[in-house]
Parts: sequence; structure tokens; C-alpha cells
Amino acid sequence: MPKARITPEMIVDAAFAVARTAGAASVSARTVAAALGCSTQPVMYHFATIEELKRAVYDRADRFHTDYLMNTDAQSGPLLGMGLNYIRFAIEEPHLFRFLFQSGYAVENSLLEMVDAQALAPVLSAMQGAMGLDGQRTREVFVTLAMFAHGYASIIANNHLEFDRETVAAHLERAYRGALLAAREDMK
Repeated sequence: MPKARITPEMIVDAAFAVARTAGAASVSARTVAAALGCSTQPVMYHFATIEELKRAVYDRADRFHTDYLMNTDAQSGPLLGMGLNYIRFAIEEPHLFRFLFQSGYAVENSLLEMVDAQALAPVLSAMQGAMGLDGQRTREVFVTLAMFAHGYASIIANNHLEFDRETVAAHLERAYRGALLAAREDMK
């Protein structure tokens, strides 16, 4: 019987599953091979180092996170919905949240660099149209909300706060209104 061919995609999928359930620190040639039911040889053949594999897993986790964020309900509105999803992601996927935002693997070194990333341009454009602000003030509102949501999410992901959707939504809404009001006053 011929052996099944282990592809790089299969390895990344298995490593993603390990990172999701046990954390990125648990991703090793052995844990990934065990998840695939093979030896470590295919893992090391396709990925010269575990660091290279973790970078591929990080990219996969980042795409997963983006899809998660964009799945907002109409009731919350896009901005509040994304903020709540960001926090909910920390609750439902704490290992991935820590890997994405607390491990040092992010390509951007700061939130300000992230705001200038090409991948965020459609989100900022939609926000700009909805709020009637210029690009700079739209980014300022986004940064305010992102910092606020990230603070909540980090505290929750590290088990220091219970999630209460109504309270968090009220705080996010208040932060948004305050940031929007400040941005509009700056435009005068």
C-alpha cells in the first residue's frame, strides 16, 4: 500500500490545530507529526525550521482572525461588531489570540504600523465613509477603539475578567462616541 503524501498545507493545518488547542509553544515537529500520524521527516522536509513553520501557522491564524472579525451582525453595526468580535475571539480562541497579539510574531511592531497596513485599508475606507471624517481622523478613531478593544481582549484572554457582552458593548460604544466627537471637534 503506498504511503500518503504529506503536503505543506497538511502540515500547516495540523500545526494550526496544535496552536489552536494547546498554544503556539506546543508546535513542534513531534506534535505536528503526531497530529498527522506520520514521522517527523515530512515536517522537517517541508519546513527547515520550526520557526519557519510557526510563521506559516501565524499567517494562517491571521487569516482566520480576519474572517472571524468580519463576520459581524447587522444589529451591532460594523465597527462595534468588529470590536465585540475581537474581544469574543480572545474568549473563544485564547491560544490563537495570544499567538497573534502577545507572542512577538506580528509583522507590524505596533498598532500604528498595523493601521497603515494595506490589509486594513478597506476597513478604514468603510469607516471613513460612514463617519464622514478625513483619513487621518478616521485612523485616530480606529486606534482609540482598537486600543480599547485590545485591552479588554487581553485582560479576558489572560483570565483576569469575565466577559459581559452588554457591559463591554456599552464601554465600546462610549469609547467610539468619545473618539468620534473628538475627531469632529478637531475638524472644526
